[in-house]
Amino acid sequence: MESNQKHNWKTILHEIIYEADTPAGKRFDVLLLIFILLSILLVMLESVASIDKEYHQLLYIGEWIVTILFSIEYILRIVSVKKPVKYIFSFFGIIDFLSTIPMYLAFLFGGAQALVTLRALRLLRVFRILKLARYLGASNQLKDSIIASRVKILVFLFAVMVSSIIFGTIMYLVEGEVNGFDNIPKSVYWCIVTLTTVGFGDIAPQTPLGQFITTFIMILGYGIIAVPTGIVSAEYTKSSLKADEANAKTVTPDIEDLHMNSQCCINCLDTKHQDGAEYCHKCGHKMHHDS
Repeated sequence: MESNQKHNWKTILHEIIYEADTPAGKRFDVLLLIFILLSILLVMLESVASIDKEYHQLLYIGEWIVTILFSIEYILRIVSVKKPVKYIFSFFGIIDFLSTIPMYLAFLFGGAQALVTLRALRLLRVFRILKLARYLGASNQLKDSIIASRVKILVFLFAVMVSSIIFGTIMYLVEGEVNGFDNIPKSVYWCIVTLTTVGFGDIAPQTPLGQFITTFIMILGYGIIAVPTGIVSAEYTKSSLKADEANAKTVTPDIEDLHMNSQCCINCLDTKHQDGAEYCHKCGHKMHHDS
């Protein structure tokens, strides 16, 4: 009896904290998002000297209240899953820890206050509230495209670095120290700034030959910006076509009508299960609709 009560308590807590499809889960996530935004606002206000001078104590108390609430949430997330270690070392588990610990470090050691801004990463949870999980597939596809084209991009970056060294050395010889090109590393820095079309203006060529070379480098810069975009775009298009072909072979009209929800497995923490799923599609653990 006591075991069932414990199980039910942990199951209910898990549904509230981890799932965004239930009314309680939605309220929890909205409340959590409000506190996340509030904590970021407190950090921003604290960075304004005039506001911090007048309301420092109030901001400090508010930040501690938010930190304690996030600490409680972090502990509840650990105790409400069957495999706490899996959550602790998951992406969001690490983010939750990093966004909670800075205030304690600042209290114990001082100087760690700036780390509190890591809490902004918790805004990623907005994807669960707004049910934007469907876009995660597209982001994974983009990641796969970047990985697939990594060799081409590395070769391209190597070519850009070699070009920057060559042009930087040429500009050092043409302009010299008298025009601000004091050494080759500084000239290479100028070349990279010019190639990327940033143009800080802290160093500028003065001789006609140097200005001519600069013009060529600036025009070359526009082409350099377009190359990695084209490489990734080509890989992304290729992977999209493959995904469409795979879906055409495997997806039936009945399955197309199904949609995914954000229900989280209490055992493996995997999400994106189909509505009404009895078991987790990843680990096979029974879902807890009837608990």
